[in-house]
Amino acid sequence: MHKLNSEIICYLMGVLLLFNGGFMLLSSFVSMLTKDGKSFELTLASLLTLLVGIILMLITRNHTKQINKREGYLIVTLGWLLMTLSGMLPYLFTNVFSDFFSAFFETMSGYTTTGSSVLADIESVPKGVLFWRSTTHWIGGMGIIVLAIAILPLLGIGGMQLFTAEAPGPSSDKLHPRITDTAKRLWFIYVGYTLIETILLWIAGMSFFDAINHAMSTVSTGGFSTKNASIAHWNAQPIIQYIIIIFMFLAGVNFVMSYFAFTAKFKKIIRDEEFRFFSIMILSASIVVGFILYYTVDITQSSFDHPIVFGEVESVFRHAFFQVIAVVTTTGFVTADFTVWSSFLTIVFFGLMFMGGSAGSTSGGVKGVRHYLMIKSGLLEFKRALHPNAVLQVRYNQSVVQENVIHNLYGFFILYMLSFIIGSLGFGLLGLDFMSAIGVSASSLGNVGPALGEFGPSSSFYNMSDAAKLWASFLMLIGRLELFTVLIIFSPSFWKKI
Repeated sequence: MHKLNSEIICYLMGVLLLFNGGFMLLSSFVSMLTKDGKSFELTLASLLTLLVGIILMLITRNHTKQINKREGYLIVTLGWLLMTLSGMLPYLFTNVFSDFFSAFFETMSGYTTTGSSVLADIESVPKGVLFWRSTTHWIGGMGIIVLAIAILPLLGIGGMQLFTAEAPGPSSDKLHPRITDTAKRLWFIYVGYTLIETILLWIAGMSFFDAINHAMSTVSTGGFSTKNASIAHWNAQPIIQYIIIIFMFLAGVNFVMSYFAFTAKFKKIIRDEEFRFFSIMILSASIVVGFILYYTVDITQSSFDHPIVFGEVESVFRHAFFQVIAVVTTTGFVTADFTVWSSFLTIVFFGLMFMGGSAGSTSGGVKGVRHYLMIKSGLLEFKRALHPNAVLQVRYNQSVVQENVIHNLYGFFILYMLSFIIGSLGFGLLGLDFMSAIGVSASSLGNVGPALGEFGPSSSFYNMSDAAKLWASFLMLIGRLELFTVLIIFSPSFWKKI
C-alpha cells in the first residue's frame, strides 16, 4: 500500500475551512443587516476559521497532487468533522450554546441535513445565527466534497476519489464525463432551485428572511426552520405548504432527473425505474395516510396550536402528503405531530424513516434504488426456486445488474440495520425509553429529523444527555456518508501496509 499523502489531506482541509469561513462571513452580513447585535461575534468566528484554513494551505502548499482511495475516504470523513468543529464557533461565540455538546449536535445535525435541534426556543435566536444554521444545511446538502471538487482543477488535483466517497447511493450516473463538470452542473441546479423557492415562498407570504432560510432547508432536505412550530406556523396558508411539498419532492429525486427535465429529455425521466418507484411509494403512502386521517383521526389535536381546518378533504390530504414526503425525503419539516394521529400511523411513519430519497439526491436514508433492487432480487428468488436451471438476472433501466452490485446492496442493508440496532441499544444504555431509543436511532441514522417518543415532531432534543448527543451525532455522520465511508476507517485493513 502506498504511503499516506497527509499533506494533500491537510491542504484540502484548509480549502474546506475557507468555504466555511466565507459562509460565516456572509452570516455576519445578515446579522449586520438585521441588527441582531451579533455581527462582531460572527465576523470573529469567520476570521478565525479563514486564518486556520489559510495557514493549513500555506504549510502544505508543496504537496503531491495525487489522491488515492485511502486519502479520499479520510478527506471526506475528516472534512465533515472539521467543518462541524469549525461550524460550532458561531453558536459558541454568540452564546446561543454555552456547552460543546449542544453546539456539536446542532452543527452536525446541520451539515448532515438531519434537522434535529437542541434549541428550546428557536425564535429567540439572533437572525444571523439562524441564517448560519440554515447555511450548514445548504452546504451539507450537496456535500462539502462535491462543492470542493468543483474547484479542484484550479488546484491541479483530480477529484474522482472524493466524488466516489461522497456521492450518495449506488448510482454512478454522470451528467458529463469530467467529474468536476458534473459537480458544477449539480450545483447550478441546486442554486437555481434555492433561488426559485425563495422567491415563491416570499410571494406566498413568508418574509424574505424566512423564505431564504426555508428554501435552503428544503432543497438540502434538512428541516431546520426559523419557527418553533416549523411549517405548522403557516397552517393557515396552504400555498406555502404546497410550494414546500413540490421542492421537497424535487430535492428527494435524483438531481440527474432535474437535468434531464431542463434539457427536455422527459422520456428518460419516465423510463427511470427508481423515479417511478419513488413516486408511486410517496403517492401510495400519502393516499393511505390521508384516508385514515379523514375517517378516523382528529388532526386538530396535533397542530401545534396552529389552525387546521378539520373535515375538509383538501386540508387532510395536504397534511398527509406533506408529512409523508417530509419523512421519506428525510427533510423533516412538520405541519402536525404525526405521532399522536394513531398508533398505526406512528408505525407507518417509523417505517418510512428507513425509505430515504433517490440515489443522487440530497436525501438520507437507505435510498429508493436499493429498496427497489432488493425487492426485484427477492422476487426473482421465487422464480429461481421454480426454475432452478434457468438463467435469471436482475435488470434495472433495461440493463443487467451485476451480482456483485446486488451483494453490495444486501451488505449495505444488513450493515444499516445492524447500525440501527446498535444505535438503539446505545440510546437505551444512555437512559432513553424504548420508543425514544428506536425513534432517535432511526431518525439520526436516516438523517430524518423528527423522531418518536420523547423526541417526536412537537419536541426538541433539548433534554437529551451529553453522551446521547454525541452518540446521535455519530449516527448522523455515518448515515450521511452511507456507512462505509466512515466505518472503513475503523477497519484494521485500512491502515495495514501491504
